[in-house]
Amino acid sequence: MAGTDTFIFRAALQGSASIYRDIELDPAKSLYVLAEAIVSSFNFDFDHAFGFYTGLTLAKMHKTFPKYELFADMGDAAPGVLGVKKTRISQAFPEVGHTMLFLFDYGDDWLFRVTLRTTGNKSAKARYPRIVATRGEAPEQYPADDDDPDEL
Repeated sequence: MAGTDTFIFRAALQGSASIYRDIELDPAKSLYVLAEAIVSSFNFDFDHAFGFYTGLTLAKMHKTFPKYELFADMGDAAPGVLGVKKTRISQAFPEVGHTMLFLFDYGDDWLFRVTLRTTGNKSAKARYPRIVATRGEAPEQYPADDDDPDEL
C-alpha cells in the first residue's frame, strides 16, 4: 500500500462489538503509537505493558506468530517476539482487513480486536492520531470494587 497517507483502524472492545473507536493515523508510525492511541481513545491511562497478537482467540493468542510486545523493547520477551517501538504500523498491518488482538494490561486483560478498515488521505488541518468515529461508552479502567472496604 505504498503512497497511503493514513490508516483507519477499528478498535473494538472484545466481547462487545458495539463499543469501539475508529482511529486514523500515519502508517509510518510505530505500533507503540497505535497502542497509545487506542488506550487514549477509551480514556484509559497508558500505564501498563501491552502486545499485539495475530492469534485471534485467547487459546491461539500467545502461540501464533508474529506477535509484538512492549516486553521485547525492554529486553524481556520470549524468543521470536518483536518489539512495538521499532515496528511500523504498516509492517504489522500489511493490508486492509488485517486484524490483530491488542492486549493492554496483563493483569486486568483489556482485550481489543483491532482491524485495519480502510486507508485515507492526510488533511493539512488535522492532528494525528485522531478519533474519527466512536460508538458505545468506554468502561472504567479501574472500576470501584464493591467488596473493597478501602473504597467505601
